[in-house]
Amino acid sequence: MRKEYDFVKGKRGPVVRTPPGKTRITIRLDQDVIDWFKGQVDEAGGGNYQTLINRALRDYMGQAREPLEETLRRVVREELKHAS
Repeated sequence: MRKEYDFVKGKRGPVVRTPPGKTRITIRLDQDVIDWFKGQVDEAGGGNYQTLINRALRDYMGQAREPLEETLRRVVREELKHAS
């Protein structure tokens, strides 16, 4: 019997290595969200929708946001007001 494939020297793992500074994850996004980002890339004439999602997340991270301590204080005050 003739062997067509010899996997003796095969290695497990991804075919394409993850570049330094990147982490490969599995994430579930709504299809309409993915379609929107892919559409944005198509309208721009090409690119990578994952890079666009990464950029959108970075933009969100960079927005001036209320510090967690202030959020907690506000929520506790509102709850105490509603409880009395």
